[in-house]
Amino acid sequence: MTSYPKDLPPGLTARRRTPSFTEQSVPAALLKDHSTKAGVWGVLHVEAGRLKYTVPSEGWELEIPQGETAIIRPEVPHYITPFDSVTFYVEFWGEDAV
Repeated sequence: MTSYPKDLPPGLTARRRTPSFTEQSVPAALLKDHSTKAGVWGVLHVEAGRLKYTVPSEGWELEIPQGETAIIRPEVPHYITPFDSVTFYVEFWGEDAV
């Protein structure tokens, strides 16, 4: 099992972020396996409530409470599960241009 990344690697820059989603507005694609593209990292921010973040191929899941984040590695299939009322967004990070 791969260990869960606690931080983004050095040399990345924020590229964009999603709008804030709730348990009612979360896109269906986020509730089933999906992944970021090569070189694109994500940071899942829980603004209110809590989410479960699951990475089936690595055999782990995290419960992310309000005010906490989770790191999303490039090209690794994952999905989220909202617990009751939740508000969250995702930031996408990539390597700095040289």
